[in-house]
Amino acid sequence: MSVSMDWKVRAAIWAAALALIAVLTWGAIAWARALPPEDSPFANLDLERPIGWATPMQIDRIRSDAMACSAALDASMIGVAPIEDRREGVNDQCGFSNAVVLTESTYPYSDSVRVSCPLAAALYVWEREVVTAAAEAWLESPVARIEMIGTYSCRNVYGRAEGRLSEHATANAIDVAGFSLENGRRVTVLQGWNGSAADAGFLRQIRSEGCEVFQGVLSPDYNRAHADHLHLDMGPFDICR
Repeated sequence: MSVSMDWKVRAAIWAAALALIAVLTWGAIAWARALPPEDSPFANLDLERPIGWATPMQIDRIRSDAMACSAALDASMIGVAPIEDRREGVNDQCGFSNAVVLTESTYPYSDSVRVSCPLAAALYVWEREVVTAAAEAWLESPVARIEMIGTYSCRNVYGRAEGRLSEHATANAIDVAGFSLENGRRVTVLQGWNGSAADAGFLRQIRSEGCEVFQGVLSPDYNRAHADHLHLDMGPFDICR
């Protein structure tokens, strides 16, 4: 009788534990689904939404899902045109697939922007949610144009003959040198990083908050090679410097 009772007690405890786990799991799922979509890990990426807690997770998903990335671009106000897939370099190590050229975004760029689909999506969110807000906070004029100095380039990191392939070699990175403002003034990374409080504050805010959107963000704080630009990429390395 004692053994039988012990078994029944253990069974009751297990049943109660499983029921509690089920209730907690169900409650957690219901809570998550009730969150605003930008804070929900279950929501798909919408490029027109504000940045929320789950935005980095949502952007990360489109890095490995070409169809989801294209759908996110198509559903947004960004204008893009597809680029034919390309392979080049020794052993075809350079090139891109599912890349686009920006035709319309929050701001115009100083040159043609040819980037991977995930980078185009991240740029659009960064422009609208980060750059615009930082300009309002620090500068006396809205941004009129983004000064870009490089996107796709078949090369290794820092242009070295040996070493790791750059994210630029897969159209997965962009270098931003500065911003032209509507009042005619320019804010450059080279002069502004350690310049006036307003320029330095603006540049540091778009760098730091850019880390919520891009995988890799490198600034003058990283090394001298980045003294004149912000490097923004959607590569495999999560770095914010």
